[in-house]
Amino acid sequence: MEIGKQLDAACGSQWKRVIGAVTILLLVSASAVAGGDSSADRVRVVKALYDGKQWEAVVAETDSTPASPGDFGLYRGLALAHLERWSEAQKALEASLVRNPRDPRLMIELAGLAYREKNFKEAKDYLRRALQGDGADEYANDLLGSIYFLEGNLEAALEYWNRVKKPQLSDLSFEPQPDLKPILLDRAFAFRRGSIWTRDDFLKTKARLEGLGVFQVRRFDLQAKDDGTFDLIFRGAEKPGWLDSPWVAAAGLASGLPYQTVYAEFPSVNRNGLQWNTAYRWDDQKRRVNSELAAPRKDNPAWRYRFELDWRDENWNLTNTLEPSAPAEAAVNLQKVTARAEIHSIGSGRWAWSTGVSYSFREMRNPLGLPASAEGLFTGGSNVGLEGNVKRSLVRYAERRFTMDARANGQLGTFFSAPLGRYARLCGELDSHWLPQASGDDYETRVRLRTAKTFGNVPFDELYVLGFDRDTDLWMRGHPGLINGQKGEAPLGSGYVLANVDFDKIIYKTPFISLRAGPFLDTGKAYGASGYFGSQDWMWDTGAQLKIRVFGSFEFVLGYGHALRTGRNSFFTTVLH
Repeated sequence: MEIGKQLDAACGSQWKRVIGAVTILLLVSASAVAGGDSSADRVRVVKALYDGKQWEAVVAETDSTPASPGDFGLYRGLALAHLERWSEAQKALEASLVRNPRDPRLMIELAGLAYREKNFKEAKDYLRRALQGDGADEYANDLLGSIYFLEGNLEAALEYWNRVKKPQLSDLSFEPQPDLKPILLDRAFAFRRGSIWTRDDFLKTKARLEGLGVFQVRRFDLQAKDDGTFDLIFRGAEKPGWLDSPWVAAAGLASGLPYQTVYAEFPSVNRNGLQWNTAYRWDDQKRRVNSELAAPRKDNPAWRYRFELDWRDENWNLTNTLEPSAPAEAAVNLQKVTARAEIHSIGSGRWAWSTGVSYSFREMRNPLGLPASAEGLFTGGSNVGLEGNVKRSLVRYAERRFTMDARANGQLGTFFSAPLGRYARLCGELDSHWLPQASGDDYETRVRLRTAKTFGNVPFDELYVLGFDRDTDLWMRGHPGLINGQKGEAPLGSGYVLANVDFDKIIYKTPFISLRAGPFLDTGKAYGASGYFGSQDWMWDTGAQLKIRVFGSFEFVLGYGHALRTGRNSFFTTVLH
């Protein structure tokens, strides 16, 4: 305890104790001669007894002081603590705090007692209250940072340690050593020997490592040294490649078989962070081939390029989504190829941006039951587009493990087939994430608010789909996106508003597999100026889902959704990589 450490530095040898006793007698005598017994005099007596390490005498002197100042309760509580009478010490300090509610010393000592009992919640509450009065107190900031570190909340720990110029780093090591180029690792870490590792350094490092996409587990440890500095230790588990773990590779390859799909993922090629992911789907209603290549630019994880090639051959049944309702079946076959090139930049741990260009070519085949006046929505041909994305961290409440990020996306492009022409898009998103417990991820809450609008005329395959479809993340989980295996059952629109709320709880966990389950709520609306697509009413869906994480690399989702307006029930399943 801080006060105790400061006061214990007083007389320790026998002759000093004699002087202390004489001083106490003189003070008591002076007080008696003066005919007074002021609080200040009594505090000096108690302090002298404490400095003389006469704990029993301190307890006796402060035994009956119902209206005493804060120092009486402080010294009494410290003396009882030295006598290892912990519960009595706590009661004495709490009673004194009631009479002196703004005394930070009492709060700090109570925090020390709570810390000793490993009651971290109570210790944090006392320390935060103490720092409201003196935000620069070194001991309180250091202890609060240490508690957050023990709970695994490094970001919150750094927030308080940085106030007192800690932790000063001595060295950086890896356990185990990653199979990446040393220069790539060096540039990923915002680290300088002999400097203070700040919260911003941590966030920047974390963002760069996430951007690499190589590690499926990332953990930072700080190991104290005798000279007061710290070694930073990074413990990261890399995503296994096909040659590293055939079992994991085989499981990942087979994870899409229920959906007539195979996935092949190569997380790091030639130790330079190059990633190649590809998927092939042979479903005769919606064939697809997708391949993506991404890597750091010039061995710098702050910059990353990405290329994507996507080919689709899909049968769409629009009978139930085309407005007004088609009297007979309305369908079309879509064949489309898209090429995209992007470059991403991680400016810091709080913001990032990307820009890219795309080209696509589509053909509309075998149209059936489509209104002639909707010709523009089913026009083939090619288009080019230029995109820009910005991501910004708006709120980082590290103590409560709450974050909120904002994203904005814009696109400008043109179609080269009449009656289509130039178009533009604007998209916005707020994504909040909360882990309500002090440590671990046993409970998790996520809320996403998204909206977008398209300006100009675009073909129907460029509309937004609000429903459960494995090819989009705009989920309304009570509205299936397929009918008889064909796309087109979920509402479409040139604009939308969507909110998704998920609550998850871990119900089973091992190093190889984990199960999370919980309820969800989706609400949204699709709309458009064409008059042919959109949701007539605001949609509300609720239900529950089970997430099965395998080998930490991919996740099965099994769920049940209920559309509150229509009463429709649906079951959905997918795999996330």
